[in-house]
Amino acid sequence: MLPYQHIIIIEKESKVPVYRQIAISIINAIRNGTLKAGTHLLSSRELARMLQVHRKTVVSAYDELQSQEWITVYPRKYVIVAENLPVLKPKKWNEPTEKFSYEQDFKIPFRVVRDVLKTDDSVPEIIVDDGHPDVRLSPINDLLKTYRSFTFRKSAIKKAHIGTTQGTLMLREELTKHLSETRGLNISADNILITHGAQMSIYLSARLLLNEHTNIVVAKPNYPVANKTFQETGAKLIEVNIDDNGIDTDEIEQICKKKKINAVYVVPHHHYPTTVTLSVERRMKLLELSKKFSFAIIEDDYDYDYHYSSSPYLPLASANHNGNVIYIGSFSKILDPALRMGFMVAPKNFIDQCTSFRKIIDVGGDGYMQNALATLIKDGELKRHLKKAKKCYHERRDFLDSLLKNQLSKYITYSLPSGGMAVWITFNKSFSVDKIVSNPFFKIVRLDYELNAFRFGFASMNEEELQSAVNEIEKIVLKS
Repeated sequence: MLPYQHIIIIEKESKVPVYRQIAISIINAIRNGTLKAGTHLLSSRELARMLQVHRKTVVSAYDELQSQEWITVYPRKYVIVAENLPVLKPKKWNEPTEKFSYEQDFKIPFRVVRDVLKTDDSVPEIIVDDGHPDVRLSPINDLLKTYRSFTFRKSAIKKAHIGTTQGTLMLREELTKHLSETRGLNISADNILITHGAQMSIYLSARLLLNEHTNIVVAKPNYPVANKTFQETGAKLIEVNIDDNGIDTDEIEQICKKKKINAVYVVPHHHYPTTVTLSVERRMKLLELSKKFSFAIIEDDYDYDYHYSSSPYLPLASANHNGNVIYIGSFSKILDPALRMGFMVAPKNFIDQCTSFRKIIDVGGDGYMQNALATLIKDGELKRHLKKAKKCYHERRDFLDSLLKNQLSKYITYSLPSGGMAVWITFNKSFSVDKIVSNPFFKIVRLDYELNAFRFGFASMNEEELQSAVNEIEKIVLKS
């Protein structure tokens, strides 16, 4: 008799029903050659007695196996492994137990992504993000109500399923008006591609502009995910210094004189991670260099709407740039990081190609959500939210400033940004930023070990939460 106690494994604590566990065990035994085609199995009564389960459980397992054509049941006669299955070499019982298929490595050659990101599912008590909006202030309820209403209207259902690869026409038209009023962009709906966040826009731009024979200039330090995206195209990354006035355009000019530059990635407003703003002089020079040396500017303007001391500078995309600027923005920084909604603005021929390329990996976005967002813009709700949020974030920035000065001024240096949702803080040499990582109850999302610095996202935290976070940092510093 076959050693069924080794073939069929039942885990009582498992959430998988027992009959399914029996069926899966028999399937695995057939797959690994232990049970060959035509092998007689125990009757349901005998197997139930051996496994100490109810006979109906075994009958259910056999029914499932027969429906999937793994076995053949001859009523009142016998049960056998289906005879049309291929014959496999059986596994010896003294062989070491093999890992499950997905516990093994993929052994066939494949492309390896550099610096694979590790998933961290832990949720510490205190999290300092790198600059997120406060979802508690966002008009998410209004957005979801509109979303739901669209799913009950026949005309809205039709519109939600048309043109989602580039973005629904309703959202692109409303966004055209919004960007004209707020950023001075002279565009049409054809110049806009709606994406799943700014990162998708960066990825699409990079894939169309760059390859192993091209060069792209970025600031040092820079948004690390953007850097990885550019590197994965095979392009050479050329890092340029950044100071209080933004990326060094004189250095870019010298590089352009020596080699061909295909693109420059820049975050003019509140550079990531240092939060500095690109000066007017350097903005003008960068645009002139783009025209002179024919390179694209990828302008990442992820938090344009938050400027506290004065009106924000108009983006590079609003100037006369001969179509060289690819402008990238995001609603995730306005409403909710979980709402993956961004946009790209570029000449129509580039948008057309991005749309076609995007369709290879993603046939389109959520039409209902896009049209709900369009309604939010059209009704003025987004504008009202931004006005309220900007006032609140301004107060939180100033409150954090007072906390840092009162509790941590001996250990840190920083410049208060004129806008944005985060402060870039550098520790003195007496304290190493990596000591923060060892605390399981406290997490800072954006640490820079090389510069001994971190981003303190203040927008998503109220005053009590800001106080708790600063208190925790102070405790860690004092213990070291």
